[in-house]
This record gives sequence, structure tokens and C-alpha cells, in this order.
Amino acid sequence: MNAKIAMLTLSALTMAQAANAHTINAETQTDSVAIAQAQHACCQNNKKLKAVSATDDYEKFRFGGYGEMVASFKDYGINRFYGKNDGNRKKHRNTISIPRFVLALDYKFTPKWILGAEIEFESGGVGTAYEIENSENGEYETEVEKGGEVALEQFHITRLIHPAFNVRAGHVILPVGLTNSHHEPINFFGTTRPEGETTMIPSTWHENGIELFGTIGKGYATFSYQALVTSGLNACGFDRNNWVQGGKQGIFEEDNFTSPAYTFRVDYNGVPGLRLGASFYYCANTTANSDKLTEYNFHAPVRIYTADAQYKNNIVAARANFMWGNLTNADRVSAVNTKLSNNSPYTRVVPVAKKAVSYGAEVGLNLAGIFAGTRCPVLHPFARLDYYNTQKECAGLYIADKRNEVRKWTAGINWFALPNLVVKADYATRQIGTSKIFGKGKYNSENEFSIGVAYVGWFTKR
Repeated sequence: MNAKIAMLTLSALTMAQAANAHTINAETQTDSVAIAQAQHACCQNNKKLKAVSATDDYEKFRFGGYGEMVASFKDYGINRFYGKNDGNRKKHRNTISIPRFVLALDYKFTPKWILGAEIEFESGGVGTAYEIENSENGEYETEVEKGGEVALEQFHITRLIHPAFNVRAGHVILPVGLTNSHHEPINFFGTTRPEGETTMIPSTWHENGIELFGTIGKGYATFSYQALVTSGLNACGFDRNNWVQGGKQGIFEEDNFTSPAYTFRVDYNGVPGLRLGASFYYCANTTANSDKLTEYNFHAPVRIYTADAQYKNNIVAARANFMWGNLTNADRVSAVNTKLSNNSPYTRVVPVAKKAVSYGAEVGLNLAGIFAGTRCPVLHPFARLDYYNTQKECAGLYIADKRNEVRKWTAGINWFALPNLVVKADYATRQIGTSKIFGKGKYNSENEFSIGVAYVGWFTKR
């Protein structure tokens, strides 16, 4: 790759963040593929770069998407909760998968009325398949639409009214945490999405509802916001290992809306290269959204608080995120969930924790930026730390299992062969049962080496 291409790609990697404070409007904040494209688009002749918004880079229609392929080489078994008390068995095994392939389209009925849609093909296919339920001692289960799963990730109508106030209705992304709003594979360094957030809550989290969004202020006082009312979580899906992740609705023809969820997010975009964000999620009674009205006779509110930050320039990219969750009456939820029907689609593994927590941070260097003027390719060596505990605190007489406390280090490299095509390789180690940043955990460690390829982009526009 010649020096000119390397420099253009380097400049493109920082374009979106450098322009956020002044040029990205409210529509950009919630458009998944457009955001990723904006981060890697470049102009001719090294002229001043301009962010591509969700609405001004096409006239009528655009079609594209993103996808990932990953192969992993592991030294541990499939279930750290089964067998001996030292955690996962030391056993070499390899896996290969297509975690997701997403098709996206936008269509403008008028410049102010826009249809958006995303369809996700997860794990490579559709249909009925068997899976081994690792949380249930390796039992076989028959699942429909697994291996893979097809999901309508987004389907909504947007009415643009004013940069400070716009409306979106339909199937929308919940902007809880860092990863859900920025889930495309070029928005994180590793071969897989950050493990803390994606263990505790659904990813990508999408629900039916209505959203208000916009951008206010200007210059160094630029903020964007999102406020949503959507279908809430279903307490039947809460469990020991993934906290409220399994409570996402969508497995039946209709979602329960008895107790809606309320989500609010605000981002600060006033400094070039910097984005600071925070979100709050609240569902007043997750038991009211259960499959059967007779399963629970009490309320179980869920509250989730998050904070995240990102800074990017032509040399360094750094991200950090924090998540704290609280489930009221978690012990009573556990007592009911362990008795759910064996024919239900839920794990029934308890206890569900009262409190759960995760945090993570990653930093990467752009070698093409450090060695500007050379023929250095666009390489990003990086390191990442994740910590999460889905049983930070249990309620009642239940005792937390230390094997749900995980500290994970990941180090690797990303090579942007093209502005929208990245090859990834990394090595990761999990220490189980410890909150220490360094050192060994109480149980066997879990180590793996992974390689992957990912892309994102629009195939056609007009």
C-alpha cells in the first residue's frame, strides 16, 4: 500500500470524531452504517474532510451493511460451572463462525420522511437446529431459528423536524452503553464485541417503540440526546450467567407492553475527537411483561446506568465504558424462574443477581500516523481490559458464584486493508473469580487466539 493511500486512510479514521463538534447533525447519531462510513470516508486531494450525515450523502435510496467472520483457538472447555471446583476444564478446541451478516437500507419518501431497516443473519443461517446448552450441564436443546438466527434489527420511520427535535417510530436500537450505539465491527478493536456489556445486556439491543432525538448547542457546547419509550424486559429470561440479557423480547409474535421501558442518553460532542456519553434505562416492572400473567405476583424493576467515553486522533484511539445494574426483588425472581417449564425457551439457571457491574477500556495506536510519510500500512496494535460480574450482589439467602466474576485482557492488532475492510488478530486471557487487574484468579484461566475479517459500507446509493 503506497504512502498516499495510507495517509488518506489515516485521515479518514479520525474524520468523524474531529467533525462531531461542528458538523454531525442529529440524524447521524442513530444511523448505524452511516456512522461507520463517516469514520472512514475521505475526500479527494486531501482537502478538508467533512462528516457524512445520515441523510445528506444520498438522494433517495442506499443499500449496504456489515459482516464479520471469526476463527478462535481455545484451551478451555464449554462450561466452567460443570464438573470440578477449579472451573473450566483445560481442553483444546477450535471454533469458526460468522457471528453476523447485516443488510441495511434507507429510503427517503421525502427529504423529511425516511424509512430505515436492518436485517441481521446471525451465525450463518436459518432454520431448526440443535444446540448444546452449556449452562445446563451440556444438555441438548432443539431451537427454531438458531444456527443461525434471522432478526429484524431495525425497522423505523423517521420524521425530521428540526436539528434539535426529531421523531423516530418502529423497531429501534436502545442506546444503552457504548456498544449498542456503536456496534459495527470497525468501532471496536477486538475480533468480538466488548465482553462486559454484551454479557450483562442484549447486544445489539433493539425493541419496538418511539424515539425523540436531536442535537443542541454549537461549538464547544454541542450535545446530542435520545429519549425512548419501548417494550420492556421480560423477567422470565433473567438468569445467573447473563443477568437481564435473556429478558429481551421478540421470541413470540407480540411483545408485552404492560410495563414499558424508558431510556435516555446524552452525548457531549463539543471537542474534536472526543465523545462523552451517559445513559439510563428503567423498566418499572419486568414481571408484568412475563409470558403468563400468573407466573409472578410482585414487581421487579430494573435500572441500568452507563457512562462511556471515546477519544480519537491520527495517532491514538481510546475508549472506556462503565455499566451498573440493579434488579429489585431479585431473590423472588430467582425463586420463580427456577420453576419455569422445561419446555420454555429460558435457562432457569439461578440465582439472578440484585446488582451487576461491568467496565472496560481499550487503547490502540495508528502506526501509519506515527510513521507518517512512510509506506507503513494502516496497522492498529491495541490492548483491552474488561471486567464484569453478573452476580455482584445477590438478594435474600442466595449466594453469588465467584465464577461469574471475570477479568479479561486482550491484546492484538487491526489491519485496515481498505478504509471499510479490517483484518483482526488478538490473544485473550480470562481470569475467573477475581477483580484484580493483574494476577491469577481462583479458577482455571481461559485463553484463546482469534483471527477475523470484518467490513462495513454502502454497496449502492442514488
